[in-house]
Amino acid sequence: MRKGSCCMFTSGVIGAVLLIMGISLFVSGLFQTLIHNKLKGEITLTEGSKIFATWKNPPPPVYMEFFIFNVTNPDKFLKGEAKPHLTTMGPYTYREYRPKHNVSFVHNGTKVAAYTAKIFVFEPEKSVGDPNVDLVTTVNIPAVAVMNRIKGAGFWVSSGISMYMGSIGTTMFMTHTVQELLWGFKDPLLSRLKTIRPDTDEYFGLMLHKNSSDDGEFVYHTGEQNYLDFGRIYTWKGEKMMSFWKSNQSNMINGTDGSGFHPFLSKEERLNVFTPDLCRSIHMRFEKEVELKGIPAYRFTPPRDVLASGKNNPENEGFCVTPKKCLDDGVLDVSVCRKGAPVVMSFPHFHLGDEKYAKAIDGISPVHEHHQTFLDLNPTMGVPVRAMKRAQINIHLERVTGFPLTRNLNSTIFPILFLNESVVIDDASAARIQKLLLIVTLVSHFPLILVALGVILLLVSIILAIRFYQNKPSAKKDTSYAPVSSKVDDQDEKNGTYIGMMPVDKS
Repeated sequence: MRKGSCCMFTSGVIGAVLLIMGISLFVSGLFQTLIHNKLKGEITLTEGSKIFATWKNPPPPVYMEFFIFNVTNPDKFLKGEAKPHLTTMGPYTYREYRPKHNVSFVHNGTKVAAYTAKIFVFEPEKSVGDPNVDLVTTVNIPAVAVMNRIKGAGFWVSSGISMYMGSIGTTMFMTHTVQELLWGFKDPLLSRLKTIRPDTDEYFGLMLHKNSSDDGEFVYHTGEQNYLDFGRIYTWKGEKMMSFWKSNQSNMINGTDGSGFHPFLSKEERLNVFTPDLCRSIHMRFEKEVELKGIPAYRFTPPRDVLASGKNNPENEGFCVTPKKCLDDGVLDVSVCRKGAPVVMSFPHFHLGDEKYAKAIDGISPVHEHHQTFLDLNPTMGVPVRAMKRAQINIHLERVTGFPLTRNLNSTIFPILFLNESVVIDDASAARIQKLLLIVTLVSHFPLILVALGVILLLVSIILAIRFYQNKPSAKKDTSYAPVSSKVDDQDEKNGTYIGMMPVDKS
């Protein structure tokens, strides 16, 4: 009896204490603040932090897939008899290694400088064919670049160059292997120009000189002083702003390089990413919640207004360098940072672009799931668990005075290829993140665990109390009666006859 009441009292007191402590800690947010501050201190670009080693040499494999557009009717297109008809060849897949080198801390350790080398290794088992064998017909980009360079030089100059190009067999389209188109070949027109201008590179390739190269020095904020600055770019090639575009807003270098973001992301955030290939920063917005390898993530993707024209998005007015030749939604003229070559960037198949660009080409059909760029980020740590960077390289074709080859051309944004640079977190990294997220969850919810234990103990105390009072004996005793034996022996005679508990006098 005494033991039961003791258990009842102890469980009740402990339960009440745990309940009060849990509610107090939950309301104060103490444990959540502690674990958040701990993570903010660990997710920094500093020596000894948990993330610094993986930032310098990312373990998840990165793959670059190239999809080449092959022109099947170049002659009809040049004669103005038909739209260009394209077929897609690909993917031609390369494993991409991106180690950082020349890493050094600057500005009293508040920032870190680094170069990111890009090394490409062909992956035949992930590709559709042999790039050294497969042939592709596409726009003669060196020829178009030369035409574009001397545009406006006058009719006679243009005609002279046109005759010279004709004498060496230069046409508007060329056929090369995929390997040559990507990584370079010696172009006869550029070789002739090199004799006139020695600084001319006689080799051309869409990825020429990019294997084992880098995009220049980046200086990043470490995030040690302010966790929101983690990985944010401070300078690129020694400059805080670019000079390609017309407005300061367009020339700003905003955000990170896309390899990581600050912890504790919210769905309402606008994530900025600087991409050297576009010579500009773009932004992403939350699209939906996803999960990969047991890790919850937020999917961020560029909205339509990222590549909208200046008339539809005033933020983009500065990206039109020639006001009378501004392009419509979904494309970006990057010739200002491509040495004058008429290169136009877009999302694959003109995804999120003006429909007129896709309608001008047979074989182009944008599909959101296949052509969107996105980042799947774990919101607690800001770490990408999956990423797809998709972009399309186009050439702006138009009629050029003095070049008969272009006389039937209308202004056309002509697709050359699109690429998909993808990464999915590896199993080992996923396991580490899952473990860390479990610790964060347990510590953050520790007050709720105390509340739950307090409630359980209080319930146990109540149950014990109910049972205690149910089993407690009554204070009023009942009298029990026993029948009198019919046989009375001598002893009974001496002591008298008993009925029940009371003696009976025989007299």
